[in-house]
Amino acid sequence: MEMEQPLLRVHEAARLLNVTKWTIYRWIEEGRLHGTKLGRGSVRIFPASIALLIDTYRTTPVPLLSTAPAEVVQMDAVRVRKRR
Repeated sequence: MEMEQPLLRVHEAARLLNVTKWTIYRWIEEGRLHGTKLGRGSVRIFPASIALLIDTYRTTPVPLLSTAPAEVVQMDAVRVRKRR
């Protein structure tokens, strides 16, 4: 039998996602995250919802350096003489 992960507090979810707790509340209202209320307003976040959010907004990494050969530009040295 598989045990589900415990629900996360708002500040725990915020720390995991590196955002503020106010962002977590806003994302819940927008439907990006799913949670539940316990008691009189205590909110808990479903860990699966966080995983889904990360997968949904994941981007593909962009390589820092191009693998294409670099163009070499060679400039001829130009000597300039000042006129007196």
